[in-house]
Amino acid sequence: MSSNKSRYLFGALAGAFVAGTALAAGAGLNAAGRTGASPSAPAVAVAASSNFAPPPGAPMSFADIFEKVSPAVVSINVTSRVDMTRLQRQIPGLPFELKPPGPGGEDDNEGGNGPRRQSAGSGFFISADGYVVTNNHVIEDAESIKVVLKDETELEATVVGRDEGTDIAVLKVKGAGYTFVNFENSARPRVGDWVLTVGNPYNLGGTATAGIVSAYGRDIGETFVDYIQIDAPINRGNSGGPTFDVYGRVIGVNSAIFSPTGGSVGIGFAVPADVAARVSRQLMTNGKVVRGYIGASIQNFDEDMAAAQGIAGQKGAIVAELTPGAPADKAGLTAGDIVLSVNGVRVKSSSELTRQVASAAPGDLLRLQVIRDGKPRTVDIRSGVRPSESQLAAGPGGSGGTGPGPARPAPAAGQAILGMMVSPLDDAARRRTGLPADVRGLIIGGVERNSDAAAKGLQANDVIMRAGDRTLAMPSDLAAVVDQARKAGRPSVLVSVWRGGRTIFLPVKIAD
Repeated sequence: MSSNKSRYLFGALAGAFVAGTALAAGAGLNAAGRTGASPSAPAVAVAASSNFAPPPGAPMSFADIFEKVSPAVVSINVTSRVDMTRLQRQIPGLPFELKPPGPGGEDDNEGGNGPRRQSAGSGFFISADGYVVTNNHVIEDAESIKVVLKDETELEATVVGRDEGTDIAVLKVKGAGYTFVNFENSARPRVGDWVLTVGNPYNLGGTATAGIVSAYGRDIGETFVDYIQIDAPINRGNSGGPTFDVYGRVIGVNSAIFSPTGGSVGIGFAVPADVAARVSRQLMTNGKVVRGYIGASIQNFDEDMAAAQGIAGQKGAIVAELTPGAPADKAGLTAGDIVLSVNGVRVKSSSELTRQVASAAPGDLLRLQVIRDGKPRTVDIRSGVRPSESQLAAGPGGSGGTGPGPARPAPAAGQAILGMMVSPLDDAARRRTGLPADVRGLIIGGVERNSDAAAKGLQANDVIMRAGDRTLAMPSDLAAVVDQARKAGRPSVLVSVWRGGRTIFLPVKIAD
């Protein structure tokens, strides 16, 4: 999960983005006085004797719900240091970085740690003794945290625990007797049912908005959460605030919005109550969330891959690479295994497999049903402890991993197969590209511009390690796999590709 959701993640083509709804200070708005006015129906032209009545299922007003739950909702003001290294940028072609100007006063940049930043979000009490739930991205890197109650009382808060994987954090304030709300885990609203959100958008604390549940199970790129989509307006500063059903029960924790402008367009996302409740309990008990781990990099096994392997219609997750010495490696799982189920529970994607593994306790037995070399197998793995998301990102194959150094152009010699010029990966090619000694296969010297290989993003100096169920050493190995697939009537060949420290699987179409 991204550690700072106030940075926008722009969507492809549409130019929209999913953004965290935490509010950075400087928006030009301060907290205003609240009014107790209830929302009113829009004016319509009707006969004088007619009375407006909402259809069955629609509340006459949300005022009673708001009056009940609003004392439990808080504003969260955070002071943090700006990481100046994240703000450095370099213009291509210039040998130096452009750095933002320093702050005006010494107190704001003491010790060279960067200027202080003020930001704000929302949260809510889940117990009378001062436990508060919010988003991780609201309080991440905080130097100080203040919780502001409905009556504008300010309380110092400490972090009990936070979880990057679900973007949930738990805070604690001193005192007792606080009004609190409960998570609803048993009877969630249907799509189309009314919901109410309360929060601190743009520092306007105590703001209520209403809408409906738009959808469940939304995937916005996070590993452990299938989000609730709502159309109640939520904006920057609403992050960490609750979404209520018409009974005043928390059904979700507002976390992100989809918007081309940064403001609400009626597409918001909330962490479901069952996930938030489970994570909050672990944070309150242990200060952290412990998840199962097997040490395997995986990706979706999709329809094109299934067709390439001759098992059309099969879905699951394919193992791309293994962490040496991790539980999966010790248990005999291998790259190229197609995982179909965990402990009898079907998995249809890499996310489902990750969640099934993560739900296990360290030491639990995980029985994986896999397809290897076209045959079903069972692999039993003892779960380990999943590292933090930042540790995983910094490890081999993550964003902090190291790939080969600058490579000189590959020679044009080789054999043309599947629109690629391939040749054995010999010592000369290894020295030229800086490839590790344990990477074996065929190196790509060039790719035909209009080929499917080019469309899939393959390029010179990529290494094809496997094709189908066969490891590769010579171009004739790849040619034999292609010939076998063509005779079997398969539309493509599934290849394992190594690039920059990572391995991925791609189906490459066989030319007619």
